[in-house]
Amino acid sequence: MDRKLSAILAADVVGYSALMERDEAGTFERLRAGRKELFEPEIARHHGQIFKLMGDGMLAEFGSVVDAVECAVSLPRGLAERNAAVPEDQRIRVRIGINLGEVIIEGEDRYGEGVNVAARLQQLADPGGICVSGKVVREVEKKLAFGFEPMGEQKVKNIAEPVQAFRIILEGQAPRQPAPSLPPRWVWAAAAVPVLILVLAGTVWQFWPTVTVSGKPSVAVLPFDNYGGDVATGRLADGLTEDIITDLAGFPEFHVIARNSTDQYRDKPAVPSEVGKALGAGFVVEGSIQRQSDRVRITAQLIDAKTGKHLWSQRWDRPGEDLFAIQIEISEQISNRLGGGAGLVQEAGRITAHRKPPENLNAYELYLLGTEKLEQVNQADVEEAVRLLNRAVELDPGLARAWVELSHSHGFLSNLGVEPEKNRALSTEAAEHALQLDPSDAEAHAVYAITLGDRGEFEHAKAEFDTALRLAPGQFEVLTFYIGWASTFGDPERGAQLVDKVVSLNPGFPMWSARIFTYAYFMAGRYENALRMLGRVTPESYGRGQWVMRSAALAALGRSEEAKASLTNAINRFPNLTVERFVNQPGFNEAERQRLIETMRLAGFPDCAKADELAKIEKPLRLPECASP
Repeated sequence: MDRKLSAILAADVVGYSALMERDEAGTFERLRAGRKELFEPEIARHHGQIFKLMGDGMLAEFGSVVDAVECAVSLPRGLAERNAAVPEDQRIRVRIGINLGEVIIEGEDRYGEGVNVAARLQQLADPGGICVSGKVVREVEKKLAFGFEPMGEQKVKNIAEPVQAFRIILEGQAPRQPAPSLPPRWVWAAAAVPVLILVLAGTVWQFWPTVTVSGKPSVAVLPFDNYGGDVATGRLADGLTEDIITDLAGFPEFHVIARNSTDQYRDKPAVPSEVGKALGAGFVVEGSIQRQSDRVRITAQLIDAKTGKHLWSQRWDRPGEDLFAIQIEISEQISNRLGGGAGLVQEAGRITAHRKPPENLNAYELYLLGTEKLEQVNQADVEEAVRLLNRAVELDPGLARAWVELSHSHGFLSNLGVEPEKNRALSTEAAEHALQLDPSDAEAHAVYAITLGDRGEFEHAKAEFDTALRLAPGQFEVLTFYIGWASTFGDPERGAQLVDKVVSLNPGFPMWSARIFTYAYFMAGRYENALRMLGRVTPESYGRGQWVMRSAALAALGRSEEAKASLTNAINRFPNLTVERFVNQPGFNEAERQRLIETMRLAGFPDCAKADELAKIEKPLRLPECASP
C-alpha cells in the first residue's frame, strides 16, 4: 500500500438538483463546458490532476498546497466571468474545500483521511467560497497574499478529531466575525491591500500614540522564519533580517526598532498588535525563507500593527546559486517598497494627514504633504510644497528631511524659471541646513551635491554623492539623484545602467524620477529608452528639457516628421528656446553640451540667443555661428 502527502481539492456544485430540475439539458451543458474550459485547464495549469469525477463535483490532487490554493481562488473568479451573461437562477457556483494530508494511492484513485477531510471542508464552505484546514493555512500564509478567517474547530462526519477550519477571504468579501483577540501568528495573513484601496474603502490610519517623534512612525522588522530548519538557511534568514533593518535605517522618514529588541520574537508566535504595543511600532515587517533543492523561496509582508491589516506582501522564488546576491537584491527591494518617496510607510502617513484638519497637522505630516505636491513637478504644486514644508520646519526646525525637500522645491522652481537666482540660493541654504542637522542623512548629501553641481563644482559634487552612496548604496532616491549627474561626472553609461537597476527596485517609480531617467538614457545615446521613459511624463508638465530631449531624440533616430512636430510644440511654448541659450544653463559638462548641440541642431532648433539674454549668463558659451561679425 503506497502513501504520500498531498493537497486535495474537493469541489461541489451549489444547488445541483434544483438546477437540473429547472433546466436539465442546459445545466448539463454548462457543467460540461465549465469543466472542459475552466476547471480542467486551471487545475492542469497549477500542476494538479483530477482523480475522481462525480455528477456535481470532483476531487483533484496537487503536489504543492500553494498551487492548490491558488487554483481554488482562480475557479470562483473564472465562474463569475462565465456567469456574467447567464440569468441568476441558472448560474453555476461551487463550494471548495482543501486539505493537506496523507493519502493512499490505488491506481489513479486516492483514498484516506486526507481526502475525507477535504470533502467535509467543502461542505462547510459558503456558496462560491473556499474552506481550508489549519494545516493548509500554516503552509501558505507566508507565501500567499490571501486573508484567512478562522471558523473554529469543526466536528465533521466520520472524522474522529475536530478539524480546524478557515474561510479564505476572496476579493470583495468581508470577514463575518471578528478575529480572536490573541490568534496564533499565522492567522494574521490577511490579504495584501494596496494603499489606494485603503483610501477608497475609507480606512482611517492611526499610529500608536507612543510611536512618533515629530509624527514619525516606527517600524519593527521581526526575525525571518527559517522553514527549512537547516543551518545554512538560518544564516540566510538572519542576514536578510539584519540587512533589511540596516537598509530601512537609512530612511529618515521613520524610526526602525533595533535588532536586539526584535530578536526576542525569534522562533515563536508574534501577534503584530502585541509587537506594536511592546516595541512602540506602528508597522511590522515579517517574512520567511524556505529552501527546496536548488531554489530559495522568500516571502515578506508589511502589517499595520494597529489594525493587523496586511498592507503589502510579495514572494520571490529564485535559483539558490548565489544566496548572497539574492539577499542583497531582496533587502533592497523590500526597503525601497516600504521607505522613500514612493514607499508604503510614507504613503500611509499621507492618508492620515489628508484626513486631519489642517490646523491639527504635525511637522512630519506637513512634510509628507509637501513631498506629495513636489512629485507633480509643476509651478503651482511646487509652490504649495514650499508653503507646506516651511510650515513643517517652523513647527520642528530640527526636521532635517523637511529641509531636504525644501532644497528640492527651490531647485525645481529655479529650473522652471521662477526667480532662478533667488531660488537657487534658497535651495543651497536649505541643503546646507539639512546637512548640519543630520550629517548621516544620505539624501541630504545628495541634495547638497545637486546644488554644488548646479554651480559647476563637479569635483565637490561627486564627493558628496560618493558619501551619499556609501551611506545608502541601495536607496532609490539617492541612486536616482546620482543618475541625473552620472554623465556630468563623465560616466553616462553607468547612469543608464543604474536606471535599469532602480526601475527593478521600484517598478512604480514616481513621475519626477522619470524625468531624470530620461536624461540619463539620452546622454548615454539610448534614445529609444529615453523616449519610452519620457512617455511616463504627461506632456502638459513638460519643461524646456523634456521638449528638447523629445525633439532631439526623435531627430537622432531619424523620425523626422515626429521631430518636426515636437520642435513646433517646443518653440510655441518657449519662443526663446535656442541651442545657445539652452546649453548655457548651469550643470552641463562639455561632453553633454556637445551632445545637446548636435542633436538640437539635428532637430532644427535655432542656434542663436539674443545678446540681452546672454548678458544675464555668467561666462556664456557662444556658438561660432552666433558670434558677432
